[in-house]
Amino acid sequence: MARKPRNQRRVLVVDDEVDLADLLELTLVKLGLDVDKANNVAEARALLDTRNYDLLLTDMRMPDGEGIELIRHVQSARLDVPAAVITAYGSTDNAVAALKAGAFDYLAKPVSLEQLRTLVKSALQLDDEAAPVPAGESPLLGDSPAIRQVHELVAKLARSQAPVYVTGESGSGKERAARLIHARSSRADKPFVAVNCGAIPENLVESEFFGYRKGAFTGADSDRDGFFQAASGGTLFLDEVADLPLAMQVKLLRVIQERKVRKVGSTTEEPVDVRLISATHQNLADCVDAGRFRLDLYYRLNVIELKMPPLREMGDDIVLLARHIVARLADCNGIDVPVFAPEALAALARYHFPGNVRELENMLERALALSDGETVTPCDLQLDREDLEPGHADGGGLQDYLDRVEKQAILEAIDKTGGNRTQAAKTLGVTFRSLRYRMDRLGIAGRGDT
Repeated sequence: MARKPRNQRRVLVVDDEVDLADLLELTLVKLGLDVDKANNVAEARALLDTRNYDLLLTDMRMPDGEGIELIRHVQSARLDVPAAVITAYGSTDNAVAALKAGAFDYLAKPVSLEQLRTLVKSALQLDDEAAPVPAGESPLLGDSPAIRQVHELVAKLARSQAPVYVTGESGSGKERAARLIHARSSRADKPFVAVNCGAIPENLVESEFFGYRKGAFTGADSDRDGFFQAASGGTLFLDEVADLPLAMQVKLLRVIQERKVRKVGSTTEEPVDVRLISATHQNLADCVDAGRFRLDLYYRLNVIELKMPPLREMGDDIVLLARHIVARLADCNGIDVPVFAPEALAALARYHFPGNVRELENMLERALALSDGETVTPCDLQLDREDLEPGHADGGGLQDYLDRVEKQAILEAIDKTGGNRTQAAKTLGVTFRSLRYRMDRLGIAGRGDT
């Protein structure tokens, strides 16, 4: 059956926290989806009985009941609505209960919008609807030697079918490079499916990747394709591939070798035709040395390596990107494009950008909201004075300084919580997954709980 266009898909968001419900609605609307909201179980049940939905996203605890009641209602009424729940951090039991009741996934509070987008795209299989890059237009802007080298390699990779391994710091544009390779390849008219391997609960990884048969487990009321089937004929992009559990790495290796997948609950294999592009901000070779990544899979994925340069190595491209991003944001908000004060451009050129292009985008979105609508000033950028010290202009020096500060803060938080990394993450105001990434990057030995 043909899928409905994105703008005809409707999501029901159920949460008694009005601010969170509004944030979820705004995020989903930006994905091109229609959204209804309910603030309690009774209201949500009434909407489910009177309207057709393509996804249910519900909080677990509400004034008149729990979200798991809605999951059970969907199951008992045989509604064809995939459901996901939002749980308080640390409420693993609630998440497990929801999965057993028929939910396909869960999100932990505080909700990561990136994980939300990944979940929604997985549930509704939206990634394959992403428009290919128009001919002559590239999502990788810039004319620095570093970015020109990327374009030259992308052109060669687009003519090949070999697996590509994209490396680079967080926010450096690894997915954009993968999309460009796909858009320039012979597979451009087929799906491009992006998967954040670190955002999928370990007990759901296999069914998400390979699909499942009806009756394979509680809640499997119909056959469902996985990421490999969704990307058939096209490209499957595995972001943060280093986060795949070792058991899944074995199965992925077999799929790459045999070009066949076996759905959960099936006794037969089916052929798949996808090109694999993988990426991670971690050093995959170090992960192999640490025993967290299989050496044979590493060689299968790392046939050709594409290194994305950090923004600080792109020279005048920083100004070019800043102007392009501000113009795009202004267009999206229906306002005139402001100009940059010379001092603001100088500040951007001197800043180190540990978060790369993603940080630049976030910074400029904030600056646009703070500016007077005509000029973006250094104050609008909200850069700390120490970030702009002349002595910190050298990339290595500033990065070393930032790493030392970050490492000290993490170690202090872990010590204060008696080695409890979950509590340390809360103290630092980051997710446990983010803390784990940072510890890996900074070479902090694991200690305490996992």
